[in-house]
Amino acid sequence: MKDKIHPKLNPVVFVDTGAGTEFVTRSTLSSKTSRNIDGVDHFVIQVDISSASHPFYTGKQRAIAVDGRVEKFNKKYGIAKA
Repeated sequence: MKDKIHPKLNPVVFVDTGAGTEFVTRSTLSSKTSRNIDGVDHFVIQVDISSASHPFYTGKQRAIAVDGRVEKFNKKYGIAKA
């Protein structure tokens, strides 16, 4: 590997503010706050959505009503049926 071209990997903890879960990993991100976990200082990264709170992964996905969208578009732009 070439020297001085790769970003530095930092130990980080991603904190999901919605679900209250934490993921300990490494990343090129850093922050001003840090937390000591198992004797290693980790940067704390706050995230709004992760796999612990995203509706697709939790199975709480909502279905969007799509009935009538074409008719609404045709009515709005004056497209008449032939």
